[in-house]
Amino acid sequence: MTMQKNHRITICTSCKHKGTECRPGYELIDALRAAITAAGDALSEDFEVSGVACMAGCDRPCTVAYHGSQKATYLFGDIDPNEDIDDLVTFAKQYAYLHDGWSSSFERPGKLRTSTLARVPSAIIAMETCDVRAS
Repeated sequence: MTMQKNHRITICTSCKHKGTECRPGYELIDALRAAITAAGDALSEDFEVSGVACMAGCDRPCTVAYHGSQKATYLFGDIDPNEDIDDLVTFAKQYAYLHDGWSSSFERPGKLRTSTLARVPSAIIAMETCDVRAS
């Protein structure tokens, strides 16, 4: 019986460093899975790490997204598999405990403070009705 994980980290596998054929996404998936496993049972039981063909962050490889049910989704770019693993694991720990996934940039660890490409509200928040109309 497989257990449903509450959170997912998705990593682009097609991003390339400019001028090379290097696709660091696969390396990042392996490194992040190992780091999350090493961080302990609670984190490894709560997060699934997977790859996807493209997240349209081609100018800022590697791109990494954090998703959770009824939580804001984050997309980070310029992630280095050799340098940013600790920041990714630390953010996973933070994200797991945020009830809505919302964090300000100064709360994010290290490079994740400045490498945020997007923060997307959860679908429930985005679908709420509102009397105010944008012009």
